[in-house]
Amino acid sequence: MKSLRFVWPGWWVFLILGLTTLACTWSLVDLGFPAGPSPVPGGNGNPTPVALAEITFTALLPAPLAPGETLVLGVLDEVTGLGLNPTLYPMTAVDAQRYTLKLPLVLNSVIKYRYYRQGGFTALEDTANGNVVRYRLYHVTGPGGVEDRVASWSDTPFGGQTGSLSGTVIDTRTGRPVVNMLVNAGGISTLTDSLGQFLIHGLPVGTHNLVAYAPDGMHSTFQQGAAVAAGLTTNAPISVQSLPTVRVTFIVNTPADTVRGAPVRLAGNLLQLGNTFADLNAGVSTVATRMPTLSPLDDARQAITLTLPVGADVRYKYTLGDGFWNAEHGQDGRFVLRQLIVPASDVTVNDTIYTWASGNSAPILFEVSVPANTPPGENISIQFNPFGWMEPFPMWPLGGNRWVYKLYSPLNMIGSFHYRYCRNDQCGSADDVATSGSQANSRVVTTSVTGQDIKDTVKAWSWWPEAEPGALVAVPINPRKGGFWAGIEFSANYHPSWQGLFPSAIQSAQSLGANTLVLTPTWTATSFNPLTFAPTPGLDPLWGDVVQAVQYGRAQNLSVALYAVPRLFPSTPDFWFRAPRTPEWWETWFSRYRAFALYHADLAQQAGAQTLILGGEAVMPALPGGLLPNGAPAGTPADAEARWRGLLTEVRQRFSGQVLWAHPYRDVLLPAPAFVNQVDAVYLLWSVPLTASAGATVDTMTEAALARMDNELLPFLNAAGKGVVMAIDYPSATGAAWGCVSAGGSGCLDWAALARPFPDTPSALLDLKTQADLYQAVLQAVNQRDWVGGLVSRGYYPPVPLRDKSSSVRGKPAADLLWYWFPRLTGVVR
Repeated sequence: MKSLRFVWPGWWVFLILGLTTLACTWSLVDLGFPAGPSPVPGGNGNPTPVALAEITFTALLPAPLAPGETLVLGVLDEVTGLGLNPTLYPMTAVDAQRYTLKLPLVLNSVIKYRYYRQGGFTALEDTANGNVVRYRLYHVTGPGGVEDRVASWSDTPFGGQTGSLSGTVIDTRTGRPVVNMLVNAGGISTLTDSLGQFLIHGLPVGTHNLVAYAPDGMHSTFQQGAAVAAGLTTNAPISVQSLPTVRVTFIVNTPADTVRGAPVRLAGNLLQLGNTFADLNAGVSTVATRMPTLSPLDDARQAITLTLPVGADVRYKYTLGDGFWNAEHGQDGRFVLRQLIVPASDVTVNDTIYTWASGNSAPILFEVSVPANTPPGENISIQFNPFGWMEPFPMWPLGGNRWVYKLYSPLNMIGSFHYRYCRNDQCGSADDVATSGSQANSRVVTTSVTGQDIKDTVKAWSWWPEAEPGALVAVPINPRKGGFWAGIEFSANYHPSWQGLFPSAIQSAQSLGANTLVLTPTWTATSFNPLTFAPTPGLDPLWGDVVQAVQYGRAQNLSVALYAVPRLFPSTPDFWFRAPRTPEWWETWFSRYRAFALYHADLAQQAGAQTLILGGEAVMPALPGGLLPNGAPAGTPADAEARWRGLLTEVRQRFSGQVLWAHPYRDVLLPAPAFVNQVDAVYLLWSVPLTASAGATVDTMTEAALARMDNELLPFLNAAGKGVVMAIDYPSATGAAWGCVSAGGSGCLDWAALARPFPDTPSALLDLKTQADLYQAVLQAVNQRDWVGGLVSRGYYPPVPLRDKSSSVRGKPAADLLWYWFPRLTGVVR
């Protein structure tokens, strides 16, 4: 069937990261790009016969279409970008609210699709919760069909009744629950926890197609109908099988104009092929640095051998950039998207790239010289902005602080577009000083039919000025007995681009003399009513990401702790103020936090972490007698103490290492909950003001820290009967010493707003010296109190060192202090 092209304006998706950041998803169909990929089966570069099955899609609409409107089904391409390359098919009306479409699809495919209402304005389907449907899933196992209920459209609210689905995904081969399965129904997706459990709220009443899909392809795909009743939760048990793997060798012939030495990557729909299953900048889902890179052979070919699961539906393409920029194109000018159903035995796939280019526009060569103080080992990245900033990716090194990138596609219909340079893919944080920040004026280029060679110079990097080494004052340091923590805690503001940067970040932490690495895996609560609290791709590191990071830390001989951090939407105070906190809501909260805690206990056990840290500021209102951020009672259930004790008992049964409780200490140190007697120690989140005004000396602040430790912290620990690790959090901003960084006017800023990747706050003034003085004061105080079991620096930014206003000490004078103190506190240097 012929696909349909249509025009619709861009639309925005807001991702919540504690504070709000903006991501854009849009379609290029309205710019004249061909609708849909050029279908190319994997293998030998030629179309080969494939088994097809006819599938009937039926859509039930919430209301009849207006005169002149049509219904369209879009088969989506997650490798290029869900909103960037859909293949669109018009549907046929059966009656006013029922439409149908028959499509021949490759047997054993997993189809990602959604519905569009096209007219004067094109609307995407929404869920009953008011979120855009990312996609629906259908598994083609033979001729069949699916009936979908469209809840609402992006321009109309939902007006019906809803119910929920819950269940457990079990591997029938092992009898064990399966973690990290993507479960989808009604256009809503969630990931299973370590108990194999899932929960999907907000499904319209009726039967929905329930699909469980493994993002890495390592388990079979499950599919069946599930009935949803109003106000009820339907239990839907799911059984899948772990799959054997085979070796698949990809060999590709590259075009003659491929830049010699340029890395050719394999972009695909599985996790191991760079797919994040997230809505990243401008609607893309892949990250170039997470894709496997091919190796050149003796001729114009490149090759790679991967271990892939039998039966997996692999959609892939070759690229010199990511799934959108500089990816291969067919003779018709369309994006190429190849498909391989992995066979039951080892196989070699021979492919040929027709071209990297698209249309008549000539390639553009970008050459840039960067400052001499660019840290060695870093990549320089380029980021493009046709209508919104997309994901950056690495340029190609020439040596001598010079980098180059040749852009081939898709240039044919873009015209003028913006671009900028940054360090290690962290555009918006580690920018060229001339184009820094999300709203900065960027460089502009216009496509042409003749080749262009653009030469740029980055004169300086934002937040990375030339700096002279600081002076360190030698003081007598009392070495501690074994077990003292000299730690670095990574920032919890994870982005998928960080994953490949963890090895260098961990090495930088170890170079400070650290013996402990604290990773901060998160779950995000994207809704408070109904409570939706689960691992969210793009916002939270997935199971395999954390396992890999732990392995990196262990390989550097570091002790690794997991501090499990809940991220609450839209911020921790707002979440608790706006949550209904009814008895029913509290029941759901404790159920979801239990799943969260056990997930991280299982994760720590499997990954080989030595310590698990629970608690923190986000859960304070849920403690026995808990208080809201304004001091009002949170209405915590009367049996909260028993719930927490039961949870810690379960955690102990699943994790054999140390368990610590994170407890905040700012202006006031609240008493420890009674159940803390079930943990091994307190992980004290120290951000205590050490002076009432500017001008305090380090010695004065040391005395203030000692007074706080002796008069408040020590009695707290004696009452709890536990030791302490002090986790220090001070931003490098004026006001940190007295606990109030200016938010403008008379207000004080939440220090989390200074962390990357959030934009700069002009009202906060950079003050690297104050941060260093605060660290010096606390270190001197700890040096005089041998009952402190460790010191950890919080907020460390893994991607790059920055001399910014955040709490990260990486690249700042405070890091030099740790370099001096850590080895001496631990007795490595005497």
